[in-house]
Amino acid sequence: MIFHVVPAAEWERARAAGVYAPASLREVGFIHFCESHQLAGVLARFFAGRTDLVVLAVREDRLGAELRREPADGDVFPHLFGPLELDAVVAAAPPA
Repeated sequence: MIFHVVPAAEWERARAAGVYAPASLREVGFIHFCESHQLAGVLARFFAGRTDLVVLAVREDRLGAELRREPADGDVFPHLFGPLELDAVVAAAPPA
């Protein structure tokens, strides 16, 4: 299982469209994900103070695009090089 943090409104737009392809996919060529042990740090570093977020739990075996684990910020993070199919998302909930 890998995780992605997204504003709730953006997630709702993706659900209506049937696919999730955020700005990062156009800007840097991939969607940022994290492992479970990295999630708290990602939330603190990039989303501190936000109350409009949803954490997506994603099954890797359901991904259609290439997933690579790459070094970033002194760690290794999963990056998805294509859109996220909604059926790969097994849970979507506010951060705990």
